[in-house]
Amino acid sequence: MGTGPRAAHRATRRESIILIPTVEDGLETYLRSTLPLSHETGDISFEPPSSTWAAQVNRITVSLFLYHVSRSPMPPRASAPRPGADGRVERRAPLPMVQLSYLVSAWAGSTRDEHQLLGDVLTRLLAQQILPPEHLDTPLSSNVQLTLADDELNRPRDLWSGLGGTLKASFTLIATVAADAYPWEIAPRDVTSIDGSLGLMPRTSVAAAPRASIGPVGRAGSDLPVRRGADGALHATVPDDRS
Repeated sequence: MGTGPRAAHRATRRESIILIPTVEDGLETYLRSTLPLSHETGDISFEPPSSTWAAQVNRITVSLFLYHVSRSPMPPRASAPRPGADGRVERRAPLPMVQLSYLVSAWAGSTRDEHQLLGDVLTRLLAQQILPPEHLDTPLSSNVQLTLADDELNRPRDLWSGLGGTLKASFTLIATVAADAYPWEIAPRDVTSIDGSLGLMPRTSVAAAPRASIGPVGRAGSDLPVRRGADGALHATVPDDRS
C-alpha cells in the first residue's frame, strides 16, 4: 500500500472512488489464478483495444475494456446497522446497484490461439455467478455478480468500429455491485420509556344552549320548540294534549 501524498489523499476520499479498481483487480486476480496466466506468461489489460494499442501487443493478452457504466434495475441493497467508533449504532440508506459492462477479447499469435484463450476465459467466468470474495483486496458492500449479456445498446460491432480496430471475437461481461453512494450516519436512539405523567384535566361544566322561543320568557307558550320553515317564518310545535 502506498504511503505518499497520493495514498494519503485517496484515504480521505469517499469509499466509492475505489469501487471500479477493486472490481477490476479482483477480476484480474481471479483469471490469473484459474487460467492460469502468470505475469511472466501474459497480460490482462483494461486499456481500450484501439488499433494503436493492438499494434503494441506482443504477448498473450486478455482484454477487459470497460465501455459502459449504468445503474442496475436491481433494487437497492440495504446495509445492516453497524457499531460506530464511539459505540453508537450507525446506519445508511440502501445502496444503488451499478452495472459495469466489459468487452472481453483475447490476443495471441494466431486466430486459433486467440479463440482457445477466449474460450478458456469464457469457461472461467461462466463457472462463477459471483466473483469469489477472496480475490478482492478490499471488502465491498455487496458481492460482485457476474453475468454474460447481449448488449443491444452498445453492439460489439459498433464498439470495434468506434475503437478504430477490426472486428474480433468477443463477449460482454456484466459485473453488478453495490455502490457506496451514501455515508454512514449515527442512528437515532430507540425509545425505551416515557418519563413524566399526564395531570388530570379539571372537569368543566358546559352550559346547555338555551332553547329557541317564540316570546318573552315566562309568557305562556314561550318555551315551545320552534323551527324555521322554508318560507323563513318561525313555526312552533304545539304538543297534542288529546292523548
